[in-house]
Amino acid sequence: MARIKDLRAYLEALDELGDLRTVDRLVDPHLEVGAIIRRSYETAAPAPLFTNIKGTAPGYRLLGAPGALSSVPGRPLARIALSLGLDSGAGAREMVDALADARTREPVPPVLVDGAPCKQNILLGEDASLDRFPTPLLHDGDGGPYVNTWGTIVARTPDGSFTNWSIARIMMIDGTHMTGLVLHPQHIAHVWQQWADRGEPMPFALVQGGEPALPFVSGMPLPDGVEEAGYLGALLGEPLELVPCETVDLQVPASAEIVIEGHLSVERTGVEGPMGEFAGYRPNETSLQPVYTIEAITHRDDPIWPTVVEGEPVDEYHTATGLTLAAEALAALRSAGLPVTSAWEPFDAASHMLVISVAADWRDTFPGLSTGELTQRITDVIDAQRFEYVVPRVFVLDDDVDPSDTGELMWALATRVHPTGRRIVREGKVLPLLSVYTPEERHGWTGPKVTYDALLPSLEEGRESRSSFRFAFPREVQERVLEHWTG
Repeated sequence: MARIKDLRAYLEALDELGDLRTVDRLVDPHLEVGAIIRRSYETAAPAPLFTNIKGTAPGYRLLGAPGALSSVPGRPLARIALSLGLDSGAGAREMVDALADARTREPVPPVLVDGAPCKQNILLGEDASLDRFPTPLLHDGDGGPYVNTWGTIVARTPDGSFTNWSIARIMMIDGTHMTGLVLHPQHIAHVWQQWADRGEPMPFALVQGGEPALPFVSGMPLPDGVEEAGYLGALLGEPLELVPCETVDLQVPASAEIVIEGHLSVERTGVEGPMGEFAGYRPNETSLQPVYTIEAITHRDDPIWPTVVEGEPVDEYHTATGLTLAAEALAALRSAGLPVTSAWEPFDAASHMLVISVAADWRDTFPGLSTGELTQRITDVIDAQRFEYVVPRVFVLDDDVDPSDTGELMWALATRVHPTGRRIVREGKVLPLLSVYTPEERHGWTGPKVTYDALLPSLEEGRESRSSFRFAFPREVQERVLEHWTG
């Protein structure tokens, strides 16, 4: 199908599927908006589009749950699939394959265009304020309103050699100042550090709305030196159109709804957090982070601001980060020549586990290799990736199991993971937001990680066959049953 090029076309597609719900009544941005969006995740409801938000300029809108699970029966991944340019019925493996395959293609550089609807309104000086936009307090106990949860931060190194598009949470301080996480080893921190080392504030642009694939790719753990813009062009099969910013030397997607421009401070003086996070808990701690100073805002008429309310699964952190991390793992393992057919971060596990699926005939490819040796090779590749610090658990399974099917995965893990053995444990850097670690480990950014060898033995070693409708009956019997099935 033809790819969807901006947020408004995406909303039209959701509306056609019956997966969009317009909320016209007056709603309070102080917790009520956040509560509605959280409720929509937890009931698999249509994405809420708020058109009447207290304290917001007339016509300004807010979209909740833009990349969450869908309410369409039989198509739970429809929002994700449409965002990536696939049919709304695409499955988990198809999406991971599409993202991983794009990593093998040459990047398609973006092109610069003269104008775009995101320039319909240009706010400078005192007019460039967040006060007219939806700025909701998302969770009770958050450190402040979070204005960036699904937007892309554009930044470039001082020498112009690398441009990074990334997602990181950003909290509003006042109408013209924000602060947000700038954490190593994320690329935005590498770029910011180069500016800070020079004693200069970093120019930035924060993009809200636009290409529905943009937030997914902005959260993808691409290797050092790989730019999101070129990768996104390779994924979608055509170059993205960019427009220049008004006050900083950066280019942003022409499809944007809203673009915020300015500079990020050299010093870490902003008190950021806490915020309800992807693990399903709200940490109580704050941290000192750089401060964003806003110098210009451009936007479309009647702009739409997408918003994510992180928490217990499943929300956009789990769908976007989990999907793209799995795709990057798959691309790396395939590049290493290992017999891996797919990878998946189960959404319900809150991005705390990665499942690697191994081809049924892997022993023919690697005769004499044990399951433990293959698991070690897989572990070595994963440990060499940028994302390894956010993966506390890896499970290596035969690909007869569909890891995107929660019930089947739970059965496989319960029956194939040894209670104490067949595991590879190592220590290393870990993300402090992973709730599985102790407070001491989280503060030290260091903790244990484990890979479980859950591969079945060979037939010669006594492998047992599965006892289920799909595996325990001949194909002709299955087809006859299904032909007459009315249940």
